[in-house]
Amino acid sequence: MREIILLKQGEMVLKGLNRRGFEEKLMGNAKRRLKKFGSFKVYTRQSTTYVEPLDENCDFEGAWEAMGKLFGAVGVCRARACEKDADAMVQCAREYLGDRLLGVKTFKVESKRADKTFPMTSIQLSQYVGGELHEAFPHLTADMHRPELTVHLEVRETDAYVHADPEPGAGGLPVGMGGRALSLLSGGIDSPVATWMMAKRGLIVDCIHYYSYPYTSPEAKEKVLDLARLLVPYTGKMCVHVVPFTKIQEELRRSCPEELFTVLMRRFMMRIACRVAEKNDIQALATGESVGQVASQTLDAMVCTDAVCDRPVLRPLVGMDKEEIVRVSRRIGTFETSILPYEDCCTVFTPKHPKTKPHLEDLVEAEKALDVEGLVDEAVENIERVMLDL
Repeated sequence: MREIILLKQGEMVLKGLNRRGFEEKLMGNAKRRLKKFGSFKVYTRQSTTYVEPLDENCDFEGAWEAMGKLFGAVGVCRARACEKDADAMVQCAREYLGDRLLGVKTFKVESKRADKTFPMTSIQLSQYVGGELHEAFPHLTADMHRPELTVHLEVRETDAYVHADPEPGAGGLPVGMGGRALSLLSGGIDSPVATWMMAKRGLIVDCIHYYSYPYTSPEAKEKVLDLARLLVPYTGKMCVHVVPFTKIQEELRRSCPEELFTVLMRRFMMRIACRVAEKNDIQALATGESVGQVASQTLDAMVCTDAVCDRPVLRPLVGMDKEEIVRVSRRIGTFETSILPYEDCCTVFTPKHPKTKPHLEDLVEAEKALDVEGLVDEAVENIERVMLDL
């Protein structure tokens, strides 16, 4: 019979009366990601979302990869459907998992009897199928505690399903259940991870990038767009707002104390991001800052940058060290692009001795030499918007 994909829910099962809304959002997100792979039927029963190909022309491998990046599914497994009959399940397991059973020495069978009209209990079904598999594969030894392979049997409403252990899914909550955030996306390692983590909590995420041509190259801008494209399979469609930032940086260099340059620059970034968020009905900003990682990421500096914001600033990496962030970036596939040797605007005019404990009154005084509102208005008016989709 046919092979299907099962998506296992995680924390969604705890949502009580709101749970159905989360399940519908998960199914809607799955359908959008599956469109380019053919015709699939997507439905949810008893904490599991089923993805069934409707014809032989479906790109099952493409769908499998896409479902592994779908937030809201804590586990993903390939399964084979069969009749709700114990012998049919034995035969299905022999055929579908035979190669894997031949490659291990220990196994066990776990059964879930969601259809309570099925005549055998879960324990009886596991014992029966396990015994039959042991006869078919006599080299196997049953191990109930640390088996190399677990054969899962699920007896559900219309069919039974046979599969091995689920692979880890993306986890989190379905994108669209948590509101909207605007993520400050640079070309580094941290901000793509922060963007991914915000989408994992169910937020629709757009990005904003600050571009300082000719101090930063067109290749640097394209690198950031490539990072955004790598995130889209997780986040769904997004808009990247590319902000011309050269004039602001030149004005800062011309008129302000060098040691305050970095924090002043961040304050302008936050002002512009808030303006973009307001125009696009976005509730929060998100950054890739981690306490103490660089001079602009001390608590004192964060207080000074947040002072110009009119909405919350989310910092999902705030307590992570660099090794932890790098591990996530490798896992989600952004690391190799992040380390490409193209500069970003944060490296332009970097002071030799940046102030790590700036005082808000000093920054406010320094900004009196600038037409702050005029610079922000000009930058916002000249934003380039790049739409990215699945």
